Amino acid sequence: MTIQQIYDLAVKMGIKADLRGEKNVRKNLARLEAKYDKMNKEEKEEFDEEKLTNPYSDSRILFSGGKKEIKKVLIGVDMEGEELLLADKLGDIDLVIAHHPEGPALADLHGVMDLQSEVLAGYGVPINIAESVIKPRISEVGRGVSSANHNRSVDMAKILGLNFMCVHTPCDNLGATYLEKLLTKKKPEFVEDILKLLKEIPEFKEAAARKAGPKLFVGNPDDRCGKVVVTEFTGGTSGSKDIYEKMSQYGIGTVIGMHMSEEHRKEAEKAHINVVIAGHMASDSLGLNLFLDELEKKGIKVVPVSGLIRVKRK
Repeated sequence: MTIQQIYDLAVKMGIKADLRGEKNVRKNLARLEAKYDKMNKEEKEEFDEEKLTNPYSDSRILFSGGKKEIKKVLIGVDMEGEELLLADKLGDIDLVIAHHPEGPALADLHGVMDLQSEVLAGYGVPINIAESVIKPRISEVGRGVSSANHNRSVDMAKILGLNFMCVHTPCDNLGATYLEKLLTKKKPEFVEDILKLLKEIPEFKEAAARKAGPKLFVGNPDDRCGKVVVTEFTGGTSGSKDIYEKMSQYGIGTVIGMHMSEEHRKEAEKAHINVVIAGHMASDSLGLNLFLDELEKKGIKVVPVSGLIRVKRK
């Protein structure tokens, strides 16, 4: 495989697993293309044309200048200077894949967050309310990442001559859909049922052994779940802390997320929303593993590092 083929596979899998539904994702892409066609020359020059085929602005090929045929990849949750030096030292790594965004993908992290409002709408929160609440948070995240040294690791990859890419939301989509299907099948009634269910998944079981497994942030194990949603598993980063009141009003009882700030936790508690936090590294590992299984089927050798709990599925 080439780096472009690996990238295209990630995007394709991400779209197929998107909680909004592939049809809606394609509809959004078509709408964006129609807008692009109406842009003037200057606007088109500034526009990121990758967005016409890849709806996930936090996933990009960051540098492609090394080996053309990819046989072995080094992959982890955070792949920065240390991991790039490791790849260089190993000597036989054809591609470094980061989960968390780097370079322009980090600079445009907020560009994928509108996904969250559409996911919430799918769970019953009116789209106008979801969009109104999430938009200020998108602007906040955009301002927050603007000061980062976005290209630091990308510059290093260029000097070392290492192919470098990041795959964020596509893998988070894979993990979210996996959990969504599992919840639909198992139909947990009590909060403790969700915790037990998560700990049966190998990545979360291993994370629990490492003291970083699923935890109950809001609620009691004996509380009934109500409507369980996977709204904080994908969509770039944490959404608005103001959404929990609206979620409660529209029938949502329990949220499953990767991680949660104390400020968000307090707002969820005020809204009487149960919060189960699955664990950040374990959650990221779940989505990455579903992607890596497909890469291995195509003959790619995978070397996991940087927090990735590698679990292979048939």
